[in-house]
Order: sequence, then C-alpha cells, then structure tokens
Amino acid sequence: MDMKLEVVVIPVSDVDRAKDFYTALGWRLDADIATGEDFRVVQVTPPGSPASVIFGTSVTSQAPGSAQGLHLIVDDIEAAHAELTRLGAGPSEVFHDAGGVFHHAGTDARVPGPDPRRGSYGSFLSFSDPDGNGWVLQEITTRLPGRLDPSVTTFTSASDLAAALRRAAAAHGEHEARIGAEDPDWPAWYADYMVSEQAGTESPS
Repeated sequence: MDMKLEVVVIPVSDVDRAKDFYTALGWRLDADIATGEDFRVVQVTPPGSPASVIFGTSVTSQAPGSAQGLHLIVDDIEAAHAELTRLGAGPSEVFHDAGGVFHHAGTDARVPGPDPRRGSYGSFLSFSDPDGNGWVLQEITTRLPGRLDPSVTTFTSASDLAAALRRAAAAHGEHEARIGAEDPDWPAWYADYMVSEQAGTESPS
C-alpha cells in the first residue's frame, strides 16, 4: 500500500501573519477555512511540492516556532538563496557541512559557501518564519541509489524539468565526445539519463 506524505503541521501564533509570510514566498494558498473563532486551518504548498503545510487556530498543541529542521529540496541552492532574499525571507548564507554531505542539527559544523565539490546533498541554507519555525533548503541533483522507484519519474514544475534537461544535455555532450560522433538517438539517451538521475541508478554510458 502506498503511503504518501500529504501534510506537515507547523505551530504559529498569528495565523494571518504566517499566511502573509508563506504566500509572499510564492507558496500556493490551497485553503483558509474557519468554523468559528476557535478553529481555523490554512493550507499552503511550496512550489513544486507534492506535500503541503497547514497551520491555524486549534490545529496543534505544539508551541509556536517549535517546528525545526523542515527540509525543502532544490536543484540550485544559490538561485534559491537569491529568490528567498528577493522575496524577503531573510535566508542564511549558503553553507555546507564540515563533516560530510549530511547536515548536522547544530550550527558548529557549518562551513560558509556551497559544498566545494558541489556534490548532490552537500549544500544548504536555512530560514525561519515569523514564529521561528525553521526550514532548511538542501541542494539535490542526483539521488542516492534506491531512493526513488525508477519506474516512476516525475518533474514537479517546468523549471524542474528544464533543469533536468540542461544537466542531460551537458552529460550527453560528454557522451558524444567519448564516442567521437553525433548520437542520432539522443532523445532515448536523454530519457535514460533523466530517469537514472532521479532514481540514483547507473547513468547511460
């Protein structure tokens, strides 16, 4: 049975302030429902995300600002930093983890700048909403093996697909250089490359 993560609940103290903050970031407003003064739920969805975020009145007993380490995945951490800065989110500088590609909860392992090898999973930034709920953006371009079903390839937005096509084009250029000839079947090569990149399986040679 498939079990797909649908909603993450975050605790906020001022529903309208939180709604204004997240929608200003370009997150889609899916619902704003109140059944009285004692209950209200707002649902927003980050661009390209299959899962949504809800907050409101009488939605959770958690203390406002106590949600931490919520991860958002991007394929270009520096472009994400520029966009969040432009939209007023006040993000941290881009950083990487001194101990490797997997992020520690503490700040003592943070090293300024993206991962020097620009490896997938290796570069981060963070930002907080007005209540202090903490988000981490992580740059992922190629998944580790076994993370995705190779029979299910999805692109959540036109920009996501365009970025994947650009990476496939660059890799295909290297492929043609290796074989010393033009590849007339490049659409199939692109398709194989893009599926393998998402699934973390071996790329075509």
